[in-house]
Amino acid sequence: MCTQEINERIRQELQQSLSPRRYRHTLGVASAARRLALANGAAADKAETAGLLHDAAKELPLPDMQRLAVQEYGRTLPETIFRTASLLHGYAATTIARERYQIDDDDILKAIAHHTTGAAAMGLLEKIVFMADYIEENRDFEGVETLREITARSLDEGVLAGYDMTILHLLEQHKTIYAGTVTNRNAHLLQMRSQGGRD
Repeated sequence: MCTQEINERIRQELQQSLSPRRYRHTLGVASAARRLALANGAAADKAETAGLLHDAAKELPLPDMQRLAVQEYGRTLPETIFRTASLLHGYAATTIARERYQIDDDDILKAIAHHTTGAAAMGLLEKIVFMADYIEENRDFEGVETLREITARSLDEGVLAGYDMTILHLLEQHKTIYAGTVTNRNAHLLQMRSQGGRD
C-alpha cells in the first residue's frame, strides 16, 4: 500500500474515532505539515502521515495512553511525561502508527512522538510537525499570525518562537513547565548558533 493510500485510510478511520473538533485540527496539521515539507525540502507524504497521526491518542484516557506508550518505550519516558496526558499522547500515538498502520519509518514516529515536547536535536520532519501543530489554519490564539510569518521565513526560527511562546504562556498562566521543554528549547537555540543562525 502506498503512502497516499495509507493516508486516506488513516483519514477515514480517524473521522470515526476522533471528535469533530479534533479531526478538523488533525486535517489542519496534516495540511500544514505537507506545505511546510514542500517549502523545506522534506517528504510531503511522510509529513502528512505524521500530521494525521500526531493526535491519534489524544482523546484516550490516560491509562490507555500509558499502556500504548509502554508498548513502544517500556518505562523509559520521564515520569512527568508518563503521568501527563497532554505530554504523553504523542508517544502513545506512535504505537497506533506502528501497530494499526504498520508504519516503521523512524522519522515519522519521532515526529509523532515529539510534536508536543520537542526534542533536544530534532530532525527536519520533527520540526515540521512540531510547527504544523502550532500554525495550522484552525489555530487562532494571540500571536499565531506572527508565528506563521516567522515559520514561513525560517523553520528553525519558527521552532524557537514556538518554544518561547509556549514557555511564556505557561508562565503567564502560573502553570508548571516540563523541564524538558526548556532543555529542548536551549538545545535548539545552541544548534542554531552553531549553524550561524543566531548570535
